Amino acid sequence: MIAVAPAAATGIGSLPGTDSHEWSRAIAGELPQFPHVPELPARGPGADMVGRTMSLLAQVAPDLAVETTPVGWRFADAPGRVMARARSWLAEDLDGIEQALAGRRGPLKAQLTGPWTLAASIETRGGERAVRDHGACRDIAEALAEAARRHVHEIQRRLPAAEVVLQLDEPSLPSVLAGGVTTASGLATYRAVDPARAQSHLGWVMDAVASADALPGVHCCHPRAPIGLLRRAGALMLSVDPHVLDGAQEEPLGEAVEADVLVLLGYAPSRPAAVPGAQALAERIAGSALEQYSRWGIPAEMANACVSLTPSCGLAGADPGWVRLVYAALSVAGRLVRDDAPVEEQS
Repeated sequence: MIAVAPAAATGIGSLPGTDSHEWSRAIAGELPQFPHVPELPARGPGADMVGRTMSLLAQVAPDLAVETTPVGWRFADAPGRVMARARSWLAEDLDGIEQALAGRRGPLKAQLTGPWTLAASIETRGGERAVRDHGACRDIAEALAEAARRHVHEIQRRLPAAEVVLQLDEPSLPSVLAGGVTTASGLATYRAVDPARAQSHLGWVMDAVASADALPGVHCCHPRAPIGLLRRAGALMLSVDPHVLDGAQEEPLGEAVEADVLVLLGYAPSRPAAVPGAQALAERIAGSALEQYSRWGIPAEMANACVSLTPSCGLAGADPGWVRLVYAALSVAGRLVRDDAPVEEQS
């Protein structure tokens, strides 16, 4: 198990703007206990979560390269300029975090897109989503397993003292399981994917990440995030938005904490309705975390050991000033939760 400081603060991944090195320095300064690799989708196609991940798959299996379309991504005949640009941007992100964290020990979170969100996002050459094609789904998952393993090794080469946590972003997984992914025409949806097959494909990737001595995990901010399925697939880190999470998932999430799974709780809003000060936001986040522990019936000190605090989702669309305020507030909230833990246990 990778050692993450109790109630440490981290980000989901995506950030606004185009200066990766600047954000790497900010992450190193604001989130020193649990930094993450930045993602800056504003740079254009290939810097987004799907494009950057597919650029890694294209290195494993060139026939899985993708190209842009007016509405997203489609499989291409061979890797082209967009894939080259995506690889260059990813290398820039790794360069920045390598420089910002040089010589540091401890956890570092990186993010890739999960196999089912990829399958729900990419069109085959026939114009339909890959999720419709069993063979395409299998090919994506198998290539992603190898790409993820290589990606972890690349981070370990650059930062030998880092303990890598690899987060698979799976916002589309609940829709895949429920048969909610729309067809190209938008007039129908694809058949639901069998949970056992979804678990199996995710498991291939989780196993590959674990074999590279990294901690495999999943971020899903959907209300129906399938906690049980993710754990059975091998996820040792779960990242959710508790404010929207279906009530039926609260008990499985608490069971994950009791089983020493690392749980990332997204209590900081990614878009502010109003702009509170950092201290007020920190107190709100800390209060939400302690209330959650109480509902689980888990002592705060025990829960803190398996919990990190995050924004509710990615921050690519946020104002840079808000991002910095959120990161500062999360760090303060972690201290407040840790300081309150003994009080919680005695009360």
